[in-house]
Amino acid sequence: MSTVASRLILSLTIALLIGAGGPESTQNAHAQQANPPQTPTFRGSIDLVTTDVIPRDSRTNQFIANLKPGELNVYEDGIKQQVVSFVLTHGGKVYNLLSLASPPSQAGIILPQRRPSNDVAGRIFLIVIDDFHLQARDTPRIRDWMKRILRSLIHDGDMFGIVSTGHSSISEQPTYDRQVLNAAIERVSGGALTPREIIQGMQTSQGPVELRHRAQVAFATVYELMRNLEKVQSRRKTVIYISSGYDFDPFAEGRLEEQAKRQGISDTTNERGDLQAAAERLRADPSYRDQRSTQELSATDLIGELYDLAKAANRANATFYPIDPTGLVAGPDIDLDVTTSDWNSFTRARQNSLRTLAELTGGFAIVNTNEIDKLLKRIDNDTSDYYVLGYYSSNPDAARRTRRLEVRTTRPGVSILAREAISPRPGRP
Repeated sequence: MSTVASRLILSLTIALLIGAGGPESTQNAHAQQANPPQTPTFRGSIDLVTTDVIPRDSRTNQFIANLKPGELNVYEDGIKQQVVSFVLTHGGKVYNLLSLASPPSQAGIILPQRRPSNDVAGRIFLIVIDDFHLQARDTPRIRDWMKRILRSLIHDGDMFGIVSTGHSSISEQPTYDRQVLNAAIERVSGGALTPREIIQGMQTSQGPVELRHRAQVAFATVYELMRNLEKVQSRRKTVIYISSGYDFDPFAEGRLEEQAKRQGISDTTNERGDLQAAAERLRADPSYRDQRSTQELSATDLIGELYDLAKAANRANATFYPIDPTGLVAGPDIDLDVTTSDWNSFTRARQNSLRTLAELTGGFAIVNTNEIDKLLKRIDNDTSDYYVLGYYSSNPDAARRTRRLEVRTTRPGVSILAREAISPRPGRP
């Protein structure tokens, strides 16, 4: 993981980790080391599982704010769970309708010193700027869309943190100060590989080397942030994920032609037909066919990465709203020097990756559109009114890492929006 990524994780860890430890705990630790127990004692625990729920009237689509404990039931793999916490957030105000039963939750998080003037808990946003996957030419649009987010989505009393995955080196601890976001916007700069850099870069059986490295850094950074967000209980966390998306096997035809050129076609040729003919000869080579088969299979690694990240987000009760600032996409610009088929395949793959991440975590993706204001309003509504249900899993299959989740209501005429899967972290020793 890069030094920048480590700094981002450390920043969020300091701000969000549960307050535990200190001089007393340090002394206890030294005492335990000096007098180790003769017989080891193993302790296990089951983490509180929380999930957010948005109930709406089936006819008017209005949020229903008067549901009582018992009117919403949670089923994990078809097994009904006992709801031990029931929290309503309505209009930004938090109402604890059912206190947490034993085992008790851990101590509260360390919040920034500045608090809303009315002491009403607002929303929690994590803005991730994946500048490793944002083109430099899109920097003005990225900054404009971030200003829209500040204007339409971040309100007084909302707490938010900002991190970047790449060279923008943004790492702002959670704060209520909107000026922090204003200052961060001016530092954002896209630094993604261009199509030509991907095509001409080093290739292995897993595809473009630098492309995979950047994706791994981005995923590892966000994964650790999700683990830190697990410490925040009974709240819904919203991740505004600004990225153009991912494709582990991009521009296959362009990379094939580049490889053919390196194997004997003169760099001075202007005859694309000659280059394509050489590419066809290379395509028939058995060793190249084996390499391409491996590269195509390696593209499934992306699904696994997105799946693991979604599981971490679901454990943290965090919902992803990916935003692709590329906007409405047509064909490739002339200066990009890629074929239309390569471009369309790349665009489809990267947009689908963002849609997948959103769907797996209960959000939605803003991709292939310039109508961002209306969709930001929808995010605003989804994050202002919701319930958070908590339970200790009674599922007997402790080895099953991903479990089907269903929330039902006993009140007629109510539609439920909730995540459909959860990955509870097993008890820790």
